[in-house]
Amino acid sequence: MRIRTEDFTDAVLSEEDLLDTAKVSDALAHPARILMFRHILSQNTSGKTVIGKDLVSLTGYSQATVSQHLSKLVTSGLVQRKQVGTSTSYFAHVGVLSTYIDSIKKIGIKP
Repeated sequence: MRIRTEDFTDAVLSEEDLLDTAKVSDALAHPARILMFRHILSQNTSGKTVIGKDLVSLTGYSQATVSQHLSKLVTSGLVQRKQVGTSTSYFAHVGVLSTYIDSIKKIGIKP
C-alpha cells in the first residue's frame, strides 16, 4: 500500500512507520489476540514459554482458530515462533511493542 505523501506532508511518522503501526493495530484488533498476546508477554516475563495448547486452554477456541490468531500476531511482529521438538513456542517481541507505543504517542494518542 502506498500512502499519498501530499496528504501527509506534516506527518510525524514515515510511511514505513505508518504501515508498521497499522499492521500491529490490526493484529490487536481482536479481543482473542489481545488476550493471547498479553498471556504470552506475561508468561515470558515470568521466564516461562508458551505453546499452542496453552492458548487453546486459555481461550477455549479450537487449535485451528488459535493458529489463525497466532498467525496474525506473528505476521505483525508482536510474536515470534520457535520450533522446539514437536511443539512450537511463542515469544512476545517487546521491541515491536515498544516501537508501536512510541508511534501511537507520536500520532497523539495516549496509550
